Amino acid sequence: MDTNFTLRGGIVMPAIGYGTYKAADGEDESHIRMALETGYRLLDTASFYGNEYLVGKAMKESGIERKDIFLTTKVWKADLGYETTLKSVECSLKRLGTDYVDLCLIHWPKPAPFADYWKELDRGSWRALEKLCRQGLIRAIGVSNFLPHHLEALIKEAEILPAVDQLELHVGYMQEAAAAYCRAHGIVLQAWSPLGRRRVMEDLSVVRMAEKYGVTAAQLLLKFLLSLDIAVIPKSSTRERMEENLNLPDFELAWEDLSFLRCLPQSGWSGEHPDLARVPV
Repeated sequence: MDTNFTLRGGIVMPAIGYGTYKAADGEDESHIRMALETGYRLLDTASFYGNEYLVGKAMKESGIERKDIFLTTKVWKADLGYETTLKSVECSLKRLGTDYVDLCLIHWPKPAPFADYWKELDRGSWRALEKLCRQGLIRAIGVSNFLPHHLEALIKEAEILPAVDQLELHVGYMQEAAAAYCRAHGIVLQAWSPLGRRRVMEDLSVVRMAEKYGVTAAQLLLKFLLSLDIAVIPKSSTRERMEENLNLPDFELAWEDLSFLRCLPQSGWSGEHPDLARVPV
């Protein structure tokens, strides 16, 4: 299995990263530092997570050279628009204690599910990211939670095309239409919540298939996505799980098993959708 993805412009991104959402409480960056010690070299954060300072602190304390860490952050939906996006990234860089990020994403396509002015806001944010990319403050730019109609509106006026779309993707919620659109436009898919929560992890068919391959359910679910050329950013708070998620055994899923997992009924969805009010799940 290739351990990296190559983005537009030849930028290399690790296939497996560490999701830092809720990984740090208060002033404790130990889980993020542990992830780096375990071997993760992609850290995914966002202004909304409120932990950029701790991510930066963990990076500094790790002793790992900045160039060897792939750092992603995101512009929150309340900061959509040209000037507010410029300011958001400036603040993120200060909190992270770095002079550049490897990837910056627009976190959500709309400031609110039923907002009717989102296209201009997105285009303004994108112009800002393009400017920062040309200035060298961002190496690659992309989006998160953008569906085909959001991407189409953005791409029409973009000078730099999105490198990544970070989506909720996992067994039971594969978003095939969005995934197909991204693939057709050369946009790398990256999965948040790649394990799909406990409902997917404990699904009997998933557990039995993991036993068949001699791996854990988590390793099966991650390998499934990677087999479909989808990068992953799992979360964990224990060293054992971090190592398990990063160091996947060398096994290949049979075609019929890949097909079976792709066709399972919807399960494990977060309830988050850019065009809808949050659905209780």
